[in-house]
Amino acid sequence: MCGILAVLGCSDDSQAKRVRVLELSRRLKHRGPDWSGLYQHGDCYLTHQRLAIVDPASGDQPLYNENKKIVVTVNGEIYNHEELRSRLSNHKFWTGSDCDVIAHLYEEYGENFVDMLDGMFSFVLLDTRDNSFLAARDAIGITSLYIGWGLDGSVWISSELKGLHDECEHFEVFPPGHLYSSKTGSLRRWYNPPWFSEAIPSTPYDPLVLRRAFENAVIKRLMTDVPFGVLLSGGLDSSLVASITSRYLAGTKAAKQWGAQLHSFCVGLEGSPDLKAAKEVADYLGTVHHEFHFTVQDGIDAIEDVIYHIETYDVTTIRASTPMFLMSRKIKSLGVKMVISGEGSDEVFGGYLYFHKAPNKEEFHRETCRKIKALHQYDCLRANKATSAWGLEARVPFLDKEFINVAMSIDPEWKMIKPDEGRIEKWILRRAFDDEEHPYLPKHILYRQKEQFSDGVGYSWIDGLKAHAEQHVTDKMMLNAEHIFPHNTPTTKEAYYYRMIFERFFPQNSARLTVPGGASVACSTATAVAWDASWSKNLDPSGRAATGVHNSAYEKHLPKGNVSSKIIDNVPLTNGASAPELIIRS
Repeated sequence: MCGILAVLGCSDDSQAKRVRVLELSRRLKHRGPDWSGLYQHGDCYLTHQRLAIVDPASGDQPLYNENKKIVVTVNGEIYNHEELRSRLSNHKFWTGSDCDVIAHLYEEYGENFVDMLDGMFSFVLLDTRDNSFLAARDAIGITSLYIGWGLDGSVWISSELKGLHDECEHFEVFPPGHLYSSKTGSLRRWYNPPWFSEAIPSTPYDPLVLRRAFENAVIKRLMTDVPFGVLLSGGLDSSLVASITSRYLAGTKAAKQWGAQLHSFCVGLEGSPDLKAAKEVADYLGTVHHEFHFTVQDGIDAIEDVIYHIETYDVTTIRASTPMFLMSRKIKSLGVKMVISGEGSDEVFGGYLYFHKAPNKEEFHRETCRKIKALHQYDCLRANKATSAWGLEARVPFLDKEFINVAMSIDPEWKMIKPDEGRIEKWILRRAFDDEEHPYLPKHILYRQKEQFSDGVGYSWIDGLKAHAEQHVTDKMMLNAEHIFPHNTPTTKEAYYYRMIFERFFPQNSARLTVPGGASVACSTATAVAWDASWSKNLDPSGRAATGVHNSAYEKHLPKGNVSSKIIDNVPLTNGASAPELIIRS
């Protein structure tokens, strides 16, 4: 993931301002350690910190059209860039970068080209012919982006808060699926898929259609000119990603450059069952498997760095981000610059524990819609920033635009969890890849149900965090919490501890408003809390709060230290409680 920072219309074209913009851009250097670029046109500045994935030799940014009147700085990957280039045969391209098409598409189609892009992206485009500019963010918000306004009339766009929070009077999250045009001075939605209205779909379930859609989503993400791998937790989603990648890697440009044997990565505390599960899948697929261990103390020591990079005080996000943050550093040390991951499956298919209590297919579907719309505040934020903190890019095929359209058009009756009919969580995804002749995964992995869950599988890590917070936050401090933090008041010492760190890095009111809040049980939205009357009395984002679903999951306990910290898929664990707080394996 690259880092972009744009300062537009600041009424200052001095050398001192240029130096300040460069200084702020360097705060994003961790995202793109391969090259730094800055373009200035009067009082408009476009900067770029590059992580070179496609065309490392000539794809440095900013990028231009033929006469260099249109300038663009981009973070992301455009998977259909070759198809788009073919539509622009009368245009001259300066580089082989996938992002080079953006300036030319604007030249050809104006502001209405954004929906033509298939990929993950955020960009700022400056048209020097009339000094207008355009900024946009991908459909789901896989890439992070913020917008701010200065007292001098300037507009700021940055990949991270730290690029603009000291300079803007007000700033906020740039919403996914939107574009900002200086011609109107406002945001408008460019992404309007059928599912966004939350109308109930009725397309019959066709397993082969779903299978092919996901295979295509994975295959297009093999576009790379640098070494890559997959994040593998041993659960359903990451295992499917690894299986498809391994199956189709041979014959690709990436295989010719870096070899056809796939590398896989996982992280966990010593003895974690997830590490064992991941190795089993890796052995079955024949990947070169890399297993990383960390201790609870390692995680605690990294908390401040995690909050600085992830830019949130949300408890579940911080718990889940920490192991991923540690793993990303290890992966980058091996020379790998891109990984494919499994985020998004639970949101699309309703795989979280609390979906057991969905009262009907209509509510089930609406909740999946709400969850997808909120991904940019949670899992996408974690996956993007935990990896980019170390100059690593994460690609997420479950959030492919075309795949989401297919999956969200299926009659939600097929997604409903019906144990008495043998339909467990994400049954339609499992069934789609149940191929007797050419199996993707062993049956017991493909249909692995929710395992018994206990404090020994994930919550020793959480218990360690709670104990650490207990040492730093007193009962007296908690009594004043609503006065110190009136917005999203922390209700636990752990939340208070994270909030103190966040406010030290980002003290502005605008910063605290970028973090979501509200009632949640087992990672639900506030609306779904009403599905079970008992949940409103036990509000907690942990899966343990979803009482009445798999109570037996907490009756057995593994020894302390036997803790999984897989953070690959952000999916519930199997046959018991979900572990959205930490874990996060499919």
